[in-house]
This record gives sequence, C-alpha cells and structure tokens, in this order.
Amino acid sequence: MVRENGQAAAGKAPRILAFDSGIGGMGIVGALRTELPGAVIDYLADTAVYPYGEQDDGFLTARIVSLIQDAVIRLDSDVVVVACNTASTLALEALRDVCPVPVVGCVPPIRWAARVSRTRVIGLLATKATVGRPYVASLQAQFAPDCTLIAHGARHLADCAEGVFRGRKADPALIRRELSGLFGHPDGGKIDAVALGCTHYTFLIDAFREVSPVDVVWLDPAVAVARQTAAVLGCAPAIWATEGSGRVWFTAPPHEAAGLESGLRGFGYAAPELWQFPFPAGVPA
Repeated sequence: MVRENGQAAAGKAPRILAFDSGIGGMGIVGALRTELPGAVIDYLADTAVYPYGEQDDGFLTARIVSLIQDAVIRLDSDVVVVACNTASTLALEALRDVCPVPVVGCVPPIRWAARVSRTRVIGLLATKATVGRPYVASLQAQFAPDCTLIAHGARHLADCAEGVFRGRKADPALIRRELSGLFGHPDGGKIDAVALGCTHYTFLIDAFREVSPVDVVWLDPAVAVARQTAAVLGCAPAIWATEGSGRVWFTAPPHEAAGLESGLRGFGYAAPELWQFPFPAGVPA
C-alpha cells in the first residue's frame, strides 16, 4: 500500500479513492485510467448532500473529512483524489492533517490560464461557492497577478452535467445564459482562456465551445490531477499485476438509474452501491 512516502507495495496495483459530490469526478477517473492503467479506482459520490455549493462550510468540512477517513480505512486506499473543487478548496488542508495516505486535490487551473493567455484577461467558471472562496483569490494573487480575472459562479451547470452524463443533451440556451456571466462582462470580449473550476464541467466542454468565441481555450485540470496522482504513487505501471476497475458508491439512492449506469459503464464501473455512513445525511438545521 501507499502510505507516508507514496510508494505502493511491489507488484500490487494501487487502490485509488476518487471522491466527489456527484458524477463530476468521473472526468478525472477517465484521466486516471489513461495515466495509471491497472490501478484500482474506487469512486465515492456524496450524493446525499449534493450539490455541495449550497451547504454550510463548517458542516461540509466535517462531513468530507469524516467520510473520506471512513472510506480510506474500509477500502484500504493507497491515495485519495478529491475530484471536487468545492471539497478541495474547503477541506484539503484538514484532510491532509488527518488522512493516513496522500491526498491529491483539484483546484481551479488559474496558473495554467495565466500561462497561456495572450490578452491577460482570463475567465474562471465554477460554482458560486468556489468562486467566493479566499483560496481562489490567493491563486490569482500568487499565479496570475498581472491578469484580470473574470469569475462567474454558475447555478445550473452542475445539474446540466449530471444530465449529460446520463445521456441527455445540454440545453444551449442554458449554456448561453451561464456563459454570459463571463463573456457579457465589460471586459469579457478579451477573455482568451477559461479555467474550469468545477469537475462536472468536463462533460460540458463541447457545449461550451459551441456557443463561445472560437479562440477561447477551455482548461480542464483532469489530466494534471491524474499526473500528480501518478507522481505521488511513485511507481511504474509495468510492475503491477493487471487488475484495474474498482467499485462506485453513492451516499443516497441514485436517480435516473438506467442512464446513470450506462454512463458509469463507460468509465469501467457496474451499478452504484449505497455507502452506509453514520454521519447525519442531511444539512444542519
């Protein structure tokens, strides 16, 4: 197993725990399967309190830490990938303080946007909760101080992505309305790079491109997260016994099960199982 030094036992495929509030982290799972073929990737979605952006920060932090600690022990995970921007910007430090295995987070790729932008005007598309976090302001101050950052906290895109994953088509009118929060800004016409600050949006990139200026680059951090996970594991896939796959759990019964299961099969999973967790399922009063 991977423990403090991030090394897996010789000949043993590592067991990765990917975590999100819904199906958004599946984009990162896809990148992990490409980067680390043979790794066992378990997926835990905290659907009982989806969407995370509408929950209290203190409640969420305690819940995320307790849920992941419990899962690491029960699944014997070697590394945790927090495939959720809200969870990462809120609870990453607390998780690293208590988890017995390495924790890889997913944060908005503002540094990448600053690196590729020619106009020095960059966009951030995320949930309202993520956009408002001090962590995002610190990313800009550290990595994009010479850029104008136009951020939009979308209200409906995560739900749209959940539907697309289940086989529905994205509503172009909804996509246009949400993107107007970026490109309708007085300086929005200068945006040439947009950092995706919600893992759900991986499943909407094609829809974004259809209604946005052709020269805009959409930056999805999934591949970078997968590469960082590989670096943390620190072992070559060639030495692993071929295993792969893994299991998927939800903390609440799934909806639109047929479409969901079809989407999950595309990422190497069977039907989701229900994760039994003693933490209160609802939000605090």
